[in-house]
Amino acid sequence: MNKEIVVKSTVGLHAQLAAKVVQAASKYSVDIFLHYKTETIDVKSILGLMSLAIPSGENVVIEANGDQAEAAIEDIASILEK
Repeated sequence: MNKEIVVKSTVGLHAQLAAKVVQAASKYSVDIFLHYKTETIDVKSILGLMSLAIPSGENVVIEANGDQAEAAIEDIASILEK
């Protein structure tokens, strides 16, 4: 399952926001990935998220598979779309 969203934080995906995303993702027992341009990272990796340096207004795709995939995607999307 995939969902495309826009990162709305005025400073993009910064350390504090990345920490919130990792914390939310860690609640789910599914593999969750973030696709940005040509990069794909594990959302449960704070270093992976930080390495993408995603600026505000950029589109990303959240991907998850498994029983909790939809809930995980919605949780992470709600953080990134604020």
